[in-house]
Amino acid sequence: MKRFADLTEQEILALAISNEEEDSRIYRGFAEGLREKFLASAEVFDEMAEEEVRHRTMLFDLYRSKFGDYLPLIRRQDVKGFIPKKPLWLMQPLNLDDVRKYAENMEFEAARFYRRAAETTRDASVRQLLVELTRDASVRQLLVELAEAEVRHESLAHKLEQKILTPSARAEEDETARRIFVLQYVQPGLAGLMDGSVSTLAPLFAAAFATHNTWSTFLVGLAASVGAGISMGFAEALSDDGSLTGRGTPWLRGSVCGIMTTIGGIGHTLPYLIPSFWIATAAAIVIVVAELIAISWIRYRYMDTPFLNAAFQVMVGGALVFIAGIVIGSS
Repeated sequence: MKRFADLTEQEILALAISNEEEDSRIYRGFAEGLREKFLASAEVFDEMAEEEVRHRTMLFDLYRSKFGDYLPLIRRQDVKGFIPKKPLWLMQPLNLDDVRKYAENMEFEAARFYRRAAETTRDASVRQLLVELTRDASVRQLLVELAEAEVRHESLAHKLEQKILTPSARAEEDETARRIFVLQYVQPGLAGLMDGSVSTLAPLFAAAFATHNTWSTFLVGLAASVGAGISMGFAEALSDDGSLTGRGTPWLRGSVCGIMTTIGGIGHTLPYLIPSFWIATAAAIVIVVAELIAISWIRYRYMDTPFLNAAFQVMVGGALVFIAGIVIGSS
């Protein structure tokens, strides 16, 4: 990698051209990724991509007038000081808030680059001072103008949002984003948490009251939690591919469901690391109640289920499984 301070003016301009082209393609990627569900935001990123194309044209016209048609290949990853970009534009589905924040960071980095480039452009030697000063003036002037343009670009984005993203369009996109979040994360996560919290109660407390051995109970609970997580993860992933339901990729839903299932079972299993059987059991019961309340709140918050109805349904189901485990373990 090359230090930024060691770049020639030709390389600085070539890097700027490469950056503008890359940024325009990133914005195009955002627009295409958002177009199906967030049309208004997609139009905003189309406009921002066009702005980057105009910047590239300005830079290339100046470059060609000074250095000819040959454009050396130099990119961000070839120069020290640039922060590597996570390829967010390749991920599907795109998260609207993440995309907006990413774009703001891009504009901030671009403005900083142009300011730094404008400060470092200078003549190559005293002997060619007059020639280089002429070159410096035009290069520096354009770099300063582009730095100011990148600062205004964020303002342009806000203006475009006000023009294209009307309150009704933004409200519609926000509701779409909320539905996607519920479908891809909340529903599989809630299903896993409910299964892990409730289904592992019977084997855990059956083992506890059958053996009165906390370590054996812990191993049973751990096995039940991990096994249920694997089972639920595969079941959710194989339920559908998300192409028609919009529920996201199978591996994402399966991972969320499997992890939350394991967490749901592990929560009331961990107390059995305590040597005292009755203290461990009391702590496990408290954690079970907390888990069931959390499940009820999630159903109330995201699934539009009245809290009392959700709490009643979850508590009754959990109590029945809990009692079944104690009865079976004590028999």
